[in-house]
Amino acid sequence: MLDTRIILAGIWITVMLIYLLGDVLRIYSGDMARMADADSSGTTKWLFAAIIMLIPILMVFLSLVLPQPISRWANIIVSVGFFLFILADMRSYPSAYDRLLFVISLIFNSVTVWYAWNWS
Repeated sequence: MLDTRIILAGIWITVMLIYLLGDVLRIYSGDMARMADADSSGTTKWLFAAIIMLIPILMVFLSLVLPQPISRWANIIVSVGFFLFILADMRSYPSAYDRLLFVISLIFNSVTVWYAWNWS
């Protein structure tokens, strides 16, 4: 059986790739351009997007190096936060592929919480 740290790091990599796949599909489908035209909030939006995308990357590293009790709670808190963030933001993405990817990422966030919660 794999160490829970490696499993959690692998889940965070999977979640990050799901988010990136959504971004790539939005670019190729033209949805990104339509969303950018509708929103003129400027660089603050992109800073926020960079921070949101950076968190799963950092969680890969933190899952591997933090002491077990801290890593456990960090994984639970961040996963629940992403779960709630995605639920709140899903309606702003009308495409079926976005909704599919969001549902899959919700499942992986739930799995992260389950693994972290049951980590002994």
